[in-house]
Amino acid sequence: MVEASAETATARRLTFEVPTWPGNDAGAHVDLRLTAPDGYQASRSYSIASSGSGTRLTLVVAEVADGEVSPYLVRDLAVGDEVELQGPLGRYFIWRPDDPAHAGPVQLIGGGSGVVPLIPMAAANEGAERPVEFRLLYSLRTGADAFFGAELAGFERTRVDVVRTRESDGARPAGRLTQDEFAEATIPAAQSPALFVCGPTPFVETVAAWAVSLGHAASAIRTERFGGG
Repeated sequence: MVEASAETATARRLTFEVPTWPGNDAGAHVDLRLTAPDGYQASRSYSIASSGSGTRLTLVVAEVADGEVSPYLVRDLAVGDEVELQGPLGRYFIWRPDDPAHAGPVQLIGGGSGVVPLIPMAAANEGAERPVEFRLLYSLRTGADAFFGAELAGFERTRVDVVRTRESDGARPAGRLTQDEFAEATIPAAQSPALFVCGPTPFVETVAAWAVSLGHAASAIRTERFGGG
């Protein structure tokens, strides 16, 4: 690992230099494996928070209570330490600015740390020669739990809507995202957007069901769920 910084009180941004890394598409993931001195190994999959060519990749890891891998990555892994990485992995949950199949509008929907693979998609569109309409709907507990604060503030080609479930932002009372709010904040089905949804399983299933009920084609909805760590 070559760089590390706190993302939130319970999450950390980690940058690795991998001489053989071939680059990766936005939305890809990597398998990370740790080996204890006694030989015990534990592996977890993490979404990659960066994209493009080059030999560096960035992860943003949220600590999972009672997890085997994430507490070590968030609390103990030091600059100069080595881990095993396998990837990039995944062909389904990716977005490429130069892919004709991705020439239409894109709606990103992230719950909590599920925003991680969505940020490089928006960043890739920011730098594209022919950017498309991008929106990001981000549901999180409180403002202190937000990932990618600087990136979200710096996007010029992505409309960002944030819903806080456990505190008011002054304009909206605390509470879970509703279907009416979802409909208002997302690109209408009539515009045939591609939808990328990532977060805890209940969040993803709820949002995908809402999207279908609003007329979005099931084939246009790509989902990714995360579990323990």
